[in-house]
Amino acid sequence: MDRAAAAKAIDAFLVAIGRDPRVEPELRETGKRVTDAFVDELTTGYAVDVDAVLAGNVIAHVGGASVVELRDVALTTMCPHHLMAGIGKATVGFAPKDRIVGVGALARVLDAFARRLTLQEAIGEGVVAAIERNLAPRWVACRVEMSHACMIARGERAHGAKLVTFAMRGVDDAARAEAVRFVQGPAA
Repeated sequence: MDRAAAAKAIDAFLVAIGRDPRVEPELRETGKRVTDAFVDELTTGYAVDVDAVLAGNVIAHVGGASVVELRDVALTTMCPHHLMAGIGKATVGFAPKDRIVGVGALARVLDAFARRLTLQEAIGEGVVAAIERNLAPRWVACRVEMSHACMIARGERAHGAKLVTFAMRGVDDAARAEAVRFVQGPAA
């Protein structure tokens, strides 16, 4: 990773659109700040081994809850098409067989898939695949609801619009029906 080259590229981009960081004081250090934000915050999910996070936090399930659900986990992602933020929340749940995992691990896995240059649909799909691989539940589901700056600040200017995606896996029709009820959320 070459931070200096990335910062220089951001500065060159600004010059190319008619803004000069060497002349406009508010743009000084913008290339460095943007680079630091992307490297240190917005794309840190690439460095997370989600399988290790889950495997390192497995707990034997010996009865108790028939569904584990973590709701309203705040997420930020970056649209790979426009490099603009998507901000929202996710809910993940699963029906355990013989393994569960600490809720902190679930939150870290959600964050790891979100902190990438990725489509919202891929966040939920990545989460359910990782949980299925590591915990082998009866079913697993993830609901992601986000507002995307690329739809608000440009193009459609769809203020207030939220994209809702569902990802789920289950071993049979009954498990899938239970997962569908889960992702629909509580009745209003």
